[in-house]
Amino acid sequence: MLSIRLRRAGSTKKPYFRVVVTEARSAQNSNFVENVGTYNPRNKPAAVELNKARIEHWLKKGARPSDSVRTLLGKHLTKDLSAQVEAPTSAEASAGRPAAQ
Repeated sequence: MLSIRLRRAGSTKKPYFRVVVTEARSAQNSNFVENVGTYNPRNKPAAVELNKARIEHWLKKGARPSDSVRTLLGKHLTKDLSAQVEAPTSAEASAGRPAAQ
């Protein structure tokens, strides 16, 4: 399964992140499929550059954004795209699992 998540770059105590599409089970800074944006939290306000068309493409292909990327998308993309990004509700998530006793 593909995941859209942050990949840390920059030097010690000067973080800079790339928003990448990668295999969900791979390590944080290992190989990735595509770089779809950047996030620099050190700027005031934080600088976010996202390739909206490519993010939308990967979301339609089934890539799941991490929690931090979902927050970035919600703040910096249009409302119609952020509706696709919403995490499944707890009822949907627990429907596939047997009840714990």
